[in-house]
Amino acid sequence: MRTLLEFEKPIAELEAKLEDMKNLALKNNVDVSSAVRNLTNSIEALRKETFENLTRWQRVQLSRHPDRPYSLDYIQLMCQEFHELHGDRNVRDDPAIVGGLGNIDGQTVMIIGQQKGRKTKERQYRNFGMPNPEGYRKALRLMRMAEKFNVPIVTLIDTPGAYPGLEAEERGQGEAIARNIKEMMTLKVPVICVIIGEGASGGALGIGVGDRVLMLENSWYSVISPENCSTILWKSWDFKEQAADALKLTAEDMKGFGLVDGLIEEPEGGAHLDFEKASEILKKRILKEIKALDKIEVQDRVDARIEKFCSMGVVIE
Repeated sequence: MRTLLEFEKPIAELEAKLEDMKNLALKNNVDVSSAVRNLTNSIEALRKETFENLTRWQRVQLSRHPDRPYSLDYIQLMCQEFHELHGDRNVRDDPAIVGGLGNIDGQTVMIIGQQKGRKTKERQYRNFGMPNPEGYRKALRLMRMAEKFNVPIVTLIDTPGAYPGLEAEERGQGEAIARNIKEMMTLKVPVICVIIGEGASGGALGIGVGDRVLMLENSWYSVISPENCSTILWKSWDFKEQAADALKLTAEDMKGFGLVDGLIEEPEGGAHLDFEKASEILKKRILKEIKALDKIEVQDRVDARIEKFCSMGVVIE
């Protein structure tokens, strides 16, 4: 059963009418091709109008769509081979972060992503995509391995934030994220980071420092979620839409601020409607960026990466 967001319902209603019309025509052997064509055009026009005028809050809703592809979905569809690697060699394996060596059309990559779950048990197992310190340490271990074997790194970011529990703080959550940011600055291999859903705070930054930081068009990237921002400023979640507007957290906003390097289009209506097409678009962009980065000298690439992140937030009066 397809899950519908509120603004998707008018489109779904027309699609249901279209399906009923086709079934009725087939059952009664009636030619309704003209009506079908008109209704199909109406659906396409409504979909185009709806998705060209989405609010920031609606983009946030799409980024969290329960049917939206997660990291493992993209990995399985993009990679002809994928060998998952586990553990941080210190505490345990964190299922909220998955990673391993993959083959994308002949290009070997170390691909690392934050993984949410779909069903209740999987969500609990994956900790709702909120990594613990050992998840970030596992990611760093895999990045160092990639550097050792001269393999490009691809990270897929989709998290409501790093896990804020007491035990995570006791095991050094802040230190783990900070170390990842520092180490990723100077990795000698190409690093491509893609925000595929939610990009919240340090949870995203822990695997978000790269030569290219890209966003799918229905993703968001911010220091705080709209709900938490609303809670702090208005003492209530009721102002989350206003908070989303104030935060300016969409892919277009981030590109305009120079905080990300580019946007990646999704299939019309969102990635959740066509996993294969969304994965194909993402795959082509990743391979294109790797090819471009390979042409840059290692030290020049590292220097440019450091300069890019160090210049963010600098204001000259």
